[in-house]
Amino acid sequence: MVRGAAWSLAVLVPLAFLTAFFAYPVLTLVARGFVTDGALDLGGFSEVLGDARTWRVLRHTLTQALVGTALALLLALPAAHALYRRRFPGRGAVRGLLSVPFVLPSVVVGVAFRALLAEGGPLGFLGLDRSFPAIVAALAFFNIGLAVRMIGSVWERLDPRTEEAARALGASPARAFATVTLPALLPAIASAASLIFLFCSTAFAVVLVLGGQQFATIEVEIWLQTTQFLDLRAASVLSVVQLVVVALALWVSARTRDHAERALRLLPASTPAPRLRLGRGASGLDRAAAAVTALAVIFVGLPLTTLLVRSLRQDGAWTLQHYANLTTTGTNALTVSVWQATRNSLTIALAAMVMAVVIGVMLSLVLSRTPRRRSARHALRGLDALVMLPLGVSAVTVGFGFLIALDKPPLDVRSSLVLIPIAQAMVAIPLVIRTMLPVLRAIDPRLRQAAAVLGAGPGRVLWSVDGPLVTRSLGLAIGFAFAVSLGEFGATSFLARPDRPTLPVVIYRLLGRPGEGNYGMALAASVVLAVMVGGVMMIAERLRPVGAGQL
Repeated sequence: MVRGAAWSLAVLVPLAFLTAFFAYPVLTLVARGFVTDGALDLGGFSEVLGDARTWRVLRHTLTQALVGTALALLLALPAAHALYRRRFPGRGAVRGLLSVPFVLPSVVVGVAFRALLAEGGPLGFLGLDRSFPAIVAALAFFNIGLAVRMIGSVWERLDPRTEEAARALGASPARAFATVTLPALLPAIASAASLIFLFCSTAFAVVLVLGGQQFATIEVEIWLQTTQFLDLRAASVLSVVQLVVVALALWVSARTRDHAERALRLLPASTPAPRLRLGRGASGLDRAAAAVTALAVIFVGLPLTTLLVRSLRQDGAWTLQHYANLTTTGTNALTVSVWQATRNSLTIALAAMVMAVVIGVMLSLVLSRTPRRRSARHALRGLDALVMLPLGVSAVTVGFGFLIALDKPPLDVRSSLVLIPIAQAMVAIPLVIRTMLPVLRAIDPRLRQAAAVLGAGPGRVLWSVDGPLVTRSLGLAIGFAFAVSLGEFGATSFLARPDRPTLPVVIYRLLGRPGEGNYGMALAASVVLAVMVGGVMMIAERLRPVGAGQL
């Protein structure tokens, strides 16, 4: 009886939380596009979809996402070969460097590319500031680490004997790669492409900082319609359009991932890789992979180095003045100092992390079980898909939904300080689940059965069997949740009060104000935010157990 009540509580509490703070706001937002004064009204769709501006925005969204995805994969495929199929001194460091952009707050990525491409930057002579290529490059920069990891983790476990057999039968290295290896990698490539396309099509801060209204995507247009033009109906219709795009990307991602899991027979990840050779007798594939990997390292390192250097320069001299100015409110730019905003970010991220970990761990425990009844197993699969939805729905849509739905009893919390941590927790919960779940599912159920036979109760089994095995993944999940909350900008930009902004919000405000001092403060604040997020992720990555952290 007690055991059943505990599992029911583990299901009902997270479901109530997700229903109140995800499903209800998002469905209210969707309904705003279909219903007017309580009656079905599709006039908003015909009005918005009949506007040429909407199709321009949709075209920008799809074009930027497609080109950004293609560029990320183009660099990632050779890099995955060098980093996962070969070994060389410093391989771990290069893997870590290429992973850095994915954990950086998107507003920091936007500021880094502005520092690189704006007048006075190292590549300012190219004239690409606030251009389509700048946005596409930033989107690829943001996702290259994800692509390398997703493709590389499959590639390193492919059985090499198949390709060796093709070579023994007379196939050249290029032909063996094209006819044997590439088809085996296609599911992983397709899965990575669909996920990167999803992230690119819902990118917000990067497009807002680098392109503004001129290259607005659906995400940016929703923000503009809400905050600049006060047209909530148009924003609701655009949110529905974006949900359709996101649902298609998620469907393709799920199908390709399932296909990959069914089709491939993989070796253990511990299988040693051959050494990378670049001298005489080296294969063309190895040389090309090494050259592209070096290019990818430059591509990732240059914006970050430029951001750091320019935050330390003023009037042609080295200085810490921009960092000293973080104790001020800038030149008519902010209502609080940047350090105060940093304290706000840390406090809010801590609260969001606690909520995300509590809800995520409860759901992970439930989803890791394998019930005997078929109907219960189907219900768990449905729950698994349901709790992943916040990962696919953009943060801007969540924040906008909060704004229009949570303003009347019993959920009149629009002015409450707890709203931002809840919104950030929504973004972090799927990551917590995807970090914890693979480890929990890998625990042999016979261990739990043996403990139960010896007289341990359900709580004691959970504490003594599951607890020690998931400690490291729990640490990783805590780090993920805290870092993601710290850099969250999409939902927070809707919900932050002027007197309690977070660090990403003040960085964007500083960029929008004239004056070299404000711009220098934005650079310094971006470095501070990047160091905080990078430090948290570095600690979390050291806790990563084998098999954890799958998206």
